[in-house]
Amino acid sequence: MSTTGHQSDEPRAIRPTSEIDPEQISDFKGRRAIILKSALELFATHGYEATTMDQLGEHVGIRGPSIYKHFRSKQELLVEIMFHTMERLQANFADAISQSDEVTQQLKTAVEAHVRYHAHHRFEAFVGTREIYSVTEPDRSEVIDLRAQYECGFRDLIERGRLEGHFDTGSSRLASFAILDMGMGVAVWFKETGPFDAERIARYYGIMALRMLRRSA
Repeated sequence: MSTTGHQSDEPRAIRPTSEIDPEQISDFKGRRAIILKSALELFATHGYEATTMDQLGEHVGIRGPSIYKHFRSKQELLVEIMFHTMERLQANFADAISQSDEVTQQLKTAVEAHVRYHAHHRFEAFVGTREIYSVTEPDRSEVIDLRAQYECGFRDLIERGRLEGHFDTGSSRLASFAILDMGMGVAVWFKETGPFDAERIARYYGIMALRMLRRSA
């Protein structure tokens, strides 16, 4: 499954969905957004299989069957969450590398974008990792393809840096996996109330990635 010259990724509001009166959300798109946010919270905290549509309706503040006016199934909710997460990650990556033509700066900024996203979107990270095999085909294969494309973006940067003499690594693929794991690790332990803010962590991890890859003198 965030950035210098990045689009602003403010911390996601922690306001419980149950405090939001769905009757105040008059437009269809707004109601869908509330339901999706609730589904994300429940899938992340209780798991996809353990979450029922009735529980989701209760969490939103509407009757469970009313959710079917907006989504055909629980599976559709999961699929939309998965695709939105990957689309956001890919957009952040594209924005990050557009800030410079120099490969080391591109990689540093892309790592910052990756880490920043995972700090601010921990639920998406949990669901994206834990529930991939709850997604049915053909959507599962499409999500896996998007993940592979995202990893290849980092791998291509690392390989380019190696060819230009900036990086020294025996495996660009393993190095890209290590960078992806940086974001997932942050999603596990990061807290908004912790001693380090997300921006500081993102900058530090960007520097650390370059140190891991740079050619020794």
